[in-house]
Amino acid sequence: MGDDRMEDGKLIRRRLWVLVLLLAALVGVFCFVLYDLQVVHGADYLERSQYKIAQTETVDASRGEILDSLGRVLVSNRVSYQVTLAPSLMGTAAERNATLKDLLELCREQGVAWSDTLPITAREPFSYTTAEPFYTTSTDEEGVETRSLTYLGHLAVKLKWLSGDPTAEDSKVEFPTAEELLELMGKTFSLEGGATEENRGIAGVLYELYLRSKDVTWSSYIFAADVDIAFISVVKERGLRGVQFETVTARQYNTSYAAHLLGRVGQIYKEEWEQYKELGYSMDATVGKDGVEKAFEEYLHGTSGVRIIETNTSGKITSETWKTDPETGEELTPEPGGNVVLTLNIRLQEAVERALAEHVPTLPEAEGAAVVVLDVNDASVLSMASYPTYDLANFSAVWNDIKDDPLAPMYNRATQGLYPPGSTFKMVTAIGGLEEGIITPATKIQDTGKYMYYAPSYTPSCWIYRQSGGNHGLENVTEAIRDSCNVFFYDVGRRLGIEKLNEYARMFGLGEATGIELPGEKSGVVAGRDYTENVLHQPWYDGSTLAAAIGQENNQFTPLQLANYIATLVNGGNHYSAHLLKSVKSSDFSTVIYERESELLDTIDIDPENLEAVKKGMLAVTQQGGSAYKYFKDLDIKVGAKTGSAQVSRESESNAVFVAFAPYDDPEIALCIVVEKGGSGSELGAIAADIISYYFSSEASIGAEQGENTLIR
Repeated sequence: MGDDRMEDGKLIRRRLWVLVLLLAALVGVFCFVLYDLQVVHGADYLERSQYKIAQTETVDASRGEILDSLGRVLVSNRVSYQVTLAPSLMGTAAERNATLKDLLELCREQGVAWSDTLPITAREPFSYTTAEPFYTTSTDEEGVETRSLTYLGHLAVKLKWLSGDPTAEDSKVEFPTAEELLELMGKTFSLEGGATEENRGIAGVLYELYLRSKDVTWSSYIFAADVDIAFISVVKERGLRGVQFETVTARQYNTSYAAHLLGRVGQIYKEEWEQYKELGYSMDATVGKDGVEKAFEEYLHGTSGVRIIETNTSGKITSETWKTDPETGEELTPEPGGNVVLTLNIRLQEAVERALAEHVPTLPEAEGAAVVVLDVNDASVLSMASYPTYDLANFSAVWNDIKDDPLAPMYNRATQGLYPPGSTFKMVTAIGGLEEGIITPATKIQDTGKYMYYAPSYTPSCWIYRQSGGNHGLENVTEAIRDSCNVFFYDVGRRLGIEKLNEYARMFGLGEATGIELPGEKSGVVAGRDYTENVLHQPWYDGSTLAAAIGQENNQFTPLQLANYIATLVNGGNHYSAHLLKSVKSSDFSTVIYERESELLDTIDIDPENLEAVKKGMLAVTQQGGSAYKYFKDLDIKVGAKTGSAQVSRESESNAVFVAFAPYDDPEIALCIVVEKGGSGSELGAIAADIISYYFSSEASIGAEQGENTLIR
């Protein structure tokens, strides 16, 4: 029995020793692993542990420059800084609101404007800044009214600020006042103190952030754009969490002119995304919105690059590398856009806009105006101006003013304004009558003051008869153009017929798109049976041809069309497509990517004798005591011109129209001026004389000054 007990004790001790040895071995292995992890490879593993998953970032290329025909840089790029917000880094709602309060205070102190589209006034007493803040109303062709939620409406429905959906059928939603809405927003955003001006500012920023967090709006939120270093320094001194700064390129406008031509850039709109997505654009890419920026987007944009960014757990960037193309092995770095050279002469453009700004306000009832100057040899645009205008450099600052201006400064009247041509159309009637053998240059027609062919039911009169009871007597086509004799052109137009009259108008490009690259060009209307019966659904009368023959009835053309019509006339009948693009050059100006060639659209075979008879009539307008003689009598250059007035209201308000070409013997330029409610076209002779005089001066042809280390373009 005793021996058995001793054997059992020995067995237990052996087992204990085995367990101790195993435990010691495990501790040794554990210590070795810890030593290897913390001492031998500790630094390496620490660095690896701080890495996040690599992220790719699309880097937009710098946009190309825009230059005038002589190489003057009109639009370039500059480094800019913008402020964005990262709410996730701002802490609790209370900490976030405190940060925004401090940020807005700094903005006010530093004069920095921030983005806030909440349609509530910034100051008490609070009110909505729009009549329908939660929905918009539209009516279709059948008179059915529909409602669509605004951004605020979408958010108000999602966050229960409204008791229901105001767009629902038979909706009876009661809308809160602006102050009540701010109270509701304050509860959602944890803002204490109710509807105060301070909370209104914070609510406006949170509204922008919530719009995007709820997928209501498409674009990312840029709190403030184009801020300066001083503001950045002050914000960083305050240590405001979640307020971030990004370096971006912004457009630099080297001229305050040609706003309607050059256009703006901006982020892609939601409705544009499918189009740009197919072209490989990133969602937040900057694209042309109008003007040249939009028309030549394919040249200006360039090719985006793709960058790989790695950050550690604290958000610090640890490495940046360019992604490589798996097929070619080349780095996907951004390639700048091409440089677009326009046919525009910016010095002439400045002179044109100054002439409009100086003369239009002197016409008592005048409103908007437009001028177009073309090269008669290929219809290239030398100048195109619309009045009133604006400055692209401070567009954001003046946006609220210009968008509500009743004179519509953003409206490009040169390509989108439609105006009756009045007597400036009479050269079309004259060429049609001459070429069809209705009249010859020597044919004379008696002006008796009234045209009696359709008497007694319709007896339109000449302007001189309406003014004084007089008449022009016996006149040929040259004299009739000089005196703008209505009776002469009534007779020619009636015998020519509306179909032939329309045919000649269209051969001169009237009522047709000119081909200009700018978006939104209007085609205009040629008066005639088709338009009156098929579009207006009204009867056409034979007597209507008389009004059409002198540029009235339903004739409506753009200033660009009228300028191109004159260019076609004086170059002998070659109708070219109007254009702004001269060429596209590589980003370093070393190669020509594209050279624009003139495009001949139509040719009118005008007998030289007939053309000379018409041109002589236009010369007589500025010479021999014509209606514009006083403005051109001291000009060294002979100019052919035609004035026109077209009544636009029952109060006898008339648009003033003026077309011209110069020099008379060897035409280089054609121009058109239109002033809304400008009265008599002859009054525009002062504007035309200033423009023509400047064009033929040495100053207009001076090229860009070549500075030191400047690449000749």
